[in-house]
Amino acid sequence: MSNGMSLGSVTIGRQFDPTVDLVQPLTADGYGPAFTTPGDADNNDNTFRVDNSIKYTSPTYGGLQYELLYGLGGVPGSVSSQETSSAAAAYTRGPLSLAAGYIFAKNDGAAGVGTADLTHNNSVTPLFGSVPFIGSRSIAHVAAQYVIGPFTANIRYSNAQWKPYLKLAAFNRTETFNTGATSLQYQISPAMVVNAGYTYMRSSGASSATYHTVAVGTEYFLSKRTTLYAISAYSHARGTTFSSDGNALVAAGGTVGDLESSSGTPNQVAVILGITHKF
Repeated sequence: MSNGMSLGSVTIGRQFDPTVDLVQPLTADGYGPAFTTPGDADNNDNTFRVDNSIKYTSPTYGGLQYELLYGLGGVPGSVSSQETSSAAAAYTRGPLSLAAGYIFAKNDGAAGVGTADLTHNNSVTPLFGSVPFIGSRSIAHVAAQYVIGPFTANIRYSNAQWKPYLKLAAFNRTETFNTGATSLQYQISPAMVVNAGYTYMRSSGASSATYHTVAVGTEYFLSKRTTLYAISAYSHARGTTFSSDGNALVAAGGTVGDLESSSGTPNQVAVILGITHKF
């Protein structure tokens, strides 16, 4: 426009939902998968993307920005089938940042087809095996971040509800995951940071379990493109979760973030060493 005003942007295709764009950056997920929600039940680690979606991103108005997304299911005669909808907003003023968002995804097609990918990370979430999840997921997520000198503190809360449309022997009603987490990062030098975080999650519904996870990590920046990192974490679980086919309740296993496998015992320890290089 001639006056220089921006109307925002519209993107189309397979993309992240607004909660990933605006809420996730204020959480400890950026420190590594050990700092995120067990099983990624709330998509804090962006396990799924949305196909056939239209997303609007607003300009920033005095520190406020928002996004809207709709994923078209594309089912003739049923506008809402297999759809995904999401909205989020973030506000930054000085050292304080706040964000909140919501996503609703229907995987109600055959074999759990929907515009949002299914989540099969580990035994925390229902139907992590060969049986597909047919139902809906609704997720509300809020987060806050405060930066003071070399310290960055984060806190977040999410509520995720997995509702089965095809009920199984054990997974026969909505399973709810309430997650709270906090973290602290310290910039030791321009080349090195350390971070620590704690995540608590409780599942309730047809099964009930609690997960406690503590993680610490460090990053060393060799250059603008190359980083060395080390993470260690411990998780303890108590209660029950579902078998892979959803027909039985089994003991919940310790689960560090959304790593691929849960433990066969109540405890799990993970050590991650690596290097990242940006091209």
